[in-house]
Amino acid sequence: MRVGILGAGGIAKEMAKTIAPLADVESYAIAARDYDRADAFAKEWGFEKAYGSYEDMLSDDKVDLVYIAVPHSHHHKWTIEALNAGRNVLCEKSFAANAEQAEEMIALAEEKKLLLTEAIWTRYMPSRKIIDDVVKSGKLGKIVTIDSNLGYRINMNERMVKPELAGGCLLDLTVYTLNFSSMIHGNDIKRICASMVPTDTGVDGQDSIMLEYSDGVMASMFTTMYSLTDRRGLVCGTDGFMCIQNINNPEKITIFGPDRTHYDLKEEISVPDQITGYEYEVLACKRALEEGKIECDEMPHSETLTIMRQMDVIREQYGIVFPFEK
Repeated sequence: MRVGILGAGGIAKEMAKTIAPLADVESYAIAARDYDRADAFAKEWGFEKAYGSYEDMLSDDKVDLVYIAVPHSHHHKWTIEALNAGRNVLCEKSFAANAEQAEEMIALAEEKKLLLTEAIWTRYMPSRKIIDDVVKSGKLGKIVTIDSNLGYRINMNERMVKPELAGGCLLDLTVYTLNFSSMIHGNDIKRICASMVPTDTGVDGQDSIMLEYSDGVMASMFTTMYSLTDRRGLVCGTDGFMCIQNINNPEKITIFGPDRTHYDLKEEISVPDQITGYEYEVLACKRALEEGKIECDEMPHSETLTIMRQMDVIREQYGIVFPFEK
């Protein structure tokens, strides 16, 4: 499978690092907004082709899969362009700026019968099944509460704070906590309560979200672009709780028993070694293409749309409208 990366920023470099050692996945093409940058990237990471425009790379019929690695504000445009050029697409999270854009992207992929999937890496990782198996095993009893946080000091990054780039915590960090809760307990949500503290530019710098599920389960989440947090996830049940170290890239999973007065360690589960963690989404795309599918089982279109709609509800509560939405 020959991969073309659209955009030559930091996340593109992580993907290039990931692809390099993979068997049957080729670092084929890189596209930037100027040729010199693309050429330097290609030489550094061993790509065969360098393109000085996105359109030029999309016209290359040898590209089997395009990885969209540009800011959120541009996911819709370049996914549509890639699909219209006949390319299969792995689009970075958040999939789009809003649900309307996501619906258009998915509808076009279905019309063209091309693969389109969201690169929300936690959905593809082996840790996803490990966590699912613990919940399904009944070791925790009945799930009552889910808690997660995610924070990095990234407010100095232009794409995080500019409204015109669809900046803010929601599409970059809170998307992970929402996916964490969704993977644990689904999406039968009765009520969403959301609060944020804005940056000087008006996007959300810190988020606090509460989900109330129809069965009474509650999920709480906190995200920030101003500080590193412990990135912990908790799944609490009537018979114990599970702690996930780093919900954004799980490192260890620990299960505790039901004792009321102290932590009763029951089990520690290691997570498999990995290249970067991105390899699982790339290999899922390869499998889907080999099986003739237009979506990946790990993150089907329906799940992407559900999370996008949740984020639209949250952003409406914030009162944030991106400039290109007006």
